[in-house]
Amino acid sequence: MDDDPMVRQHLRTILSSSAEVEVVGEARDGAEAVENVLRNRPDVVLMDIRMPGVDGITATEEINRLAAPPAVIALTTFDSDSHVLSALEAGAGGFLVKTTPAEDLLNLVKVAADGHVVMSPLVARRLVAHSTRADPDHAAR
Repeated sequence: MDDDPMVRQHLRTILSSSAEVEVVGEARDGAEAVENVLRNRPDVVLMDIRMPGVDGITATEEINRLAAPPAVIALTTFDSDSHVLSALEAGAGGFLVKTTPAEDLLNLVKVAADGHVVMSPLVARRLVAHSTRADPDHAAR
């Protein structure tokens, strides 16, 4: 789900390169993403955070209120700590940056479909650093 048609086409090409992955829909904004999930019931949704109209964070929250929601993976160029935390708090099952190599992206989608959390390495390191700074007892361990 991305407002840029070129990004959507690029993602479709990457994901369709595997016989194990079927692309069942695309969306230009968060409202269309929610409708698409209701219609197609995918296992994984790649969700851009910044889109016109309903943004990806709001759409992720709405999707996660559904019965048996799919794994929603935030996929964005914006990897700031606030975006990461907002996406995870909304129920995203991971956070990937759009610079993720195609082969890695394909493999991570499969991992997410198996119910695992996926993170870009840089984002994961920053999240761990953030959580250890937030834990005052961490230094005592």
